[in-house]
Amino acid sequence: MKALDIALKDLTRSFRSLFAVIFMFGLPLLVTGLFAVMFGRIGANEGFDLPRVKVVVANQDLHGPRLQAGSKNIPGGIKADTLSELMVAVLESEDMADLLEVSRAPDGAAARAAVDNRQAQVAIIIPEGFSRQFADQYGKAEVEFYQDPTLTIGPSIVKSILSQFMDGLSGIKISLDTVIDVVTTSSGANPALVGNFIQRYLNSSITQTSDLRETVLDERLPAKPQADEKKKENGLVGILGPIMGGMAIFYAFYTGTATAESILREEEERTLPRLFTTPIKQSTILSGKFLAVFITVFVQFIVLLVAGRLIFQIQWGDLAAIGLLVVGVVVVASSFGIFTNSFLKDTKQGGIVFGGVLTLTGMIGMMRIFTMGVASPPPMLSTITLLVPQGWAIRGLLQAMDGASMLDVALSVLVMFIWALLFFVIGVRRFNKRYV
Repeated sequence: MKALDIALKDLTRSFRSLFAVIFMFGLPLLVTGLFAVMFGRIGANEGFDLPRVKVVVANQDLHGPRLQAGSKNIPGGIKADTLSELMVAVLESEDMADLLEVSRAPDGAAARAAVDNRQAQVAIIIPEGFSRQFADQYGKAEVEFYQDPTLTIGPSIVKSILSQFMDGLSGIKISLDTVIDVVTTSSGANPALVGNFIQRYLNSSITQTSDLRETVLDERLPAKPQADEKKKENGLVGILGPIMGGMAIFYAFYTGTATAESILREEEERTLPRLFTTPIKQSTILSGKFLAVFITVFVQFIVLLVAGRLIFQIQWGDLAAIGLLVVGVVVVASSFGIFTNSFLKDTKQGGIVFGGVLTLTGMIGMMRIFTMGVASPPPMLSTITLLVPQGWAIRGLLQAMDGASMLDVALSVLVMFIWALLFFVIGVRRFNKRYV
């Protein structure tokens, strides 16, 4: 009972300190809240409207061979006499009007000048003989693409549209050339097959469509607003969960060390030596001090987990697994605080521990959380984090949240208990020798 009374006295002193309360509860919640605001704003900006890209076209292919395909084999039913006219008509079509603002230029020089003078973002220059080169079985038709080098998104959109369109036409040309080569080189081949093959290809190619926009663009419509909002919310919770859990573990070790530091503080204030002169055994006094450390860390960790669930809707995982993890974290964080303070001569050295040892070990332990967004983190990273007790606590937390088996979580907790036993035995022995 005496040990419990001493523990309750220390607990009262700790929770009456505004600084201690802010440190234990305010900072972890504040850090997680900042991440929630940051990621929430990022998510809110996922949808945006692209400005229309200003495109200037110089069609110098005025006397190319006429198209022989019917209107039903031209995207959107566009009417065009030559291949170059077809390309310009596609860019000027109503389907592209919300993306492109197309103007004409008399020649290539004028088109390039429009881009240089910032009157347009992209210039498309169709050279003379373009249609003839495309119609030639061995010809090579090319289009000049001239863009403002300071821009990326707009020119990329135009290039994508143009590439999709040209790739479709190139597929027709390659198929025709292949069939013609087969017919002209194979004895007994039926030339009528050429027309049949061409018509089948046209019916299945990208030129056979009533929706030009669908032909040259790969668009992905957003999900229904409710489903999209739900997905965004789940993604945000998935990000905040490890962060909140990591903050809880990080500050649990701080609290364990700060609470155990009260032993040194009372020694400096001469409260502890006077207490040793009473009939109460020294082991009972130290037990009460140590018990206060464990209870303080336990209250802090439980409050943070409950707050994370209520405020940020974080799912911590199976109740049994998370309960076992709580015990492991409380034991190892408290024992670490006792162990660390047993090496300090006075509270002045506590700043070194808080600013150096705890920060370093805490950051090493949280490296798995810091690199969760990395596609392929270094394999050595998982080993490095397990060199400190915080790393095992983070490992157990992530296992519980990912729905790992109880055996996997128990293994992490077992290692934490081994750490805790080592810390506690060394710390208690050093304090006992110190106050003999």
